[in-house]
Amino acid sequence: MKSILKPLLMVAAMALGISSVATLPAWATLELNVNKGNVEPMPIAIPDFQGGLGPQISEIVTADLKRSGLFAPIDKAAFVEKITNPDASPRFDDWKVINAQALVTGSVSKEADGRIRAQYRLWDIFGNQQMAGEQFFANDANQRRVAHIIADAIYEKITGEKGYFDTRVVFVDESGAKNARKKRLAIMDQDGANVRYLSDGRAIVLTPRFSPNRQEITYMSYESGQPKVYLLQIETGQRELVGNFPGMTFAPRFSPDGQKVIMSLLRDDGNSNIFAMDLRSRSTTRLTDSTAIDTSPSYSPDGSQVVFTSDRGGGSGRSQIYVMGGDGSNPHRISFGDGVYSTPVWSPRGDLIAFTKQSGGEFQIGVMKTDGSGERILSSGFQQEGPTWAPNGRVLMFFRDSGGGPKLVSVDLTGRNEQPIPTANYASDPAWSPLLE
Repeated sequence: MKSILKPLLMVAAMALGISSVATLPAWATLELNVNKGNVEPMPIAIPDFQGGLGPQISEIVTADLKRSGLFAPIDKAAFVEKITNPDASPRFDDWKVINAQALVTGSVSKEADGRIRAQYRLWDIFGNQQMAGEQFFANDANQRRVAHIIADAIYEKITGEKGYFDTRVVFVDESGAKNARKKRLAIMDQDGANVRYLSDGRAIVLTPRFSPNRQEITYMSYESGQPKVYLLQIETGQRELVGNFPGMTFAPRFSPDGQKVIMSLLRDDGNSNIFAMDLRSRSTTRLTDSTAIDTSPSYSPDGSQVVFTSDRGGGSGRSQIYVMGGDGSNPHRISFGDGVYSTPVWSPRGDLIAFTKQSGGEFQIGVMKTDGSGERILSSGFQQEGPTWAPNGRVLMFFRDSGGGPKLVSVDLTGRNEQPIPTANYASDPAWSPLLE
């Protein structure tokens, strides 16, 4: 077995209590092409991992892969072979007879130093070979992360694309009566586990957004009586105000390098324009200068362009989607459909822009190409908005209020795989983190 982690990544992983080594996989024939439109989920068998914590780890792996919509875990009651040695080659014919295309075996044990050791092997059933094998060491606090990392590795090996399971989501937790709702910043794993509160609920908070460095968020708070934009260090709780602007500030987002925050500032005349602030020098650059309402800016992955919404095209409240250069140059409209567009956000892959649209008496979550063509609606409902991208650009999360209060929902780019995200209370304004390290 050999290390698959580069030195810098090994340092980061060890700091979190997780390290990895791997066997060299054989050349694989099993693959799932996620670029060909509607994909039939791949039948995959995941027996309980061996060891005391094994069933818990394999259960999380199974749930991650199933929730992606690309894999169809086979009922364990159908298994012919009972896996007792996860390191031994399986009886491939026993898995072919139940139509499994892939098999995952594994074990979890405790090391003398108290760490857990989790290992898995991925088998190509019809290729009669092992595709991958890795082992991870983790402290108790990172047990669930190990399962998510294993699921990511399987996802990437079979699809050829990065997974998104070892990630977190920051959101607004909402509790209490509808007319006196307490709103707290909260963070959780992408599957709804390990919820932790980042604010105490004494002030209304909105639109939290992750920095590319993963340890910092920007958000809006009404604690001073009007909305202000703040930065918050997730792990330390250290917080600072992003400038003391004379008007109200809205919709903050980080630049791709994490060095700037772009936002909308509302002036006394009722117009809002888009500004970018350099977080090192605290210098501010105005990017739009119009008599319209320009808001909800989002950078392209390379930082060269910004997508935003504006009603500058005429028609009260009929905001549309515009794209301009990262320096504010050449603003041009890209959406021309019926309805009102809002909350555009650029895909981390750079190929699509997600948005909210109000049309025909309902709210829609959709995507379009960066030139405005190819608009597709992925989900429609009574009241839903605020899409955020998974770091691989394949899945969106948003919030929906079907009556009573908002809840989180995810949907993939086919629009066919919609999944509720469990939260203890109502939840809104989700923002997906990059992959953890």
